[in-house]
Amino acid sequence: MNTACLFTISAPSGAGKTSLVKALLQKRAASVAVCVSHSTRSIRAGEVDGEAYHFVTLEEFNSMVEADEFLEHAQVFDNCYGTARASVEALLASGKHVILEIDWQGARQVKARKPETVSIFILPPSREELEQRLHLRGTDDESTIKRRMRDADREMSHYHDAEYLVINDDFEQALFDLDAIIRTQGLTLARQKLKNQSLVGSIPGEIE
Repeated sequence: MNTACLFTISAPSGAGKTSLVKALLQKRAASVAVCVSHSTRSIRAGEVDGEAYHFVTLEEFNSMVEADEFLEHAQVFDNCYGTARASVEALLASGKHVILEIDWQGARQVKARKPETVSIFILPPSREELEQRLHLRGTDDESTIKRRMRDADREMSHYHDAEYLVINDDFEQALFDLDAIIRTQGLTLARQKLKNQSLVGSIPGEIE
């Protein structure tokens, strides 16, 4: 029986979400997968279409929206992002836990459509640390960083929407915490009963 679980992971830009998920996949490649989202933003140097994102035009994206092909979609900064419903269902059907790296808007949409989804939010240890990380990345100019910080403030204000909160101060500890959340969901009574039906079926009913 399929005991796969769908997770959403949200975080402000610079909180370390992508690095944490990448490290988690290296540990749990056999049981965890990330669903690649669609995006209208320009492809960056070193990126491969279908790995970071499925890069599409705005016209293609809007056509998918009209056809209700997205489990969630949202505009972030100046671009559109969405998660194809078919891609998620295919990964879940394979038996793997599925992670969606999406913003709070997308996570809220997924939760509304799939209430069983487990939501996780990643925060930096402080706002000052977040701003320093954005500077150290060296990919944005000062005006872009200021905009990202404004958007980060808005993103972080929705941390309470999640069921789990991970603070990325020490990377290894944050990875341990994230891994623990994923593993715990696989050990719930409902999923263990599905996975071990022959065992639980052999146990007699409640005995006084």
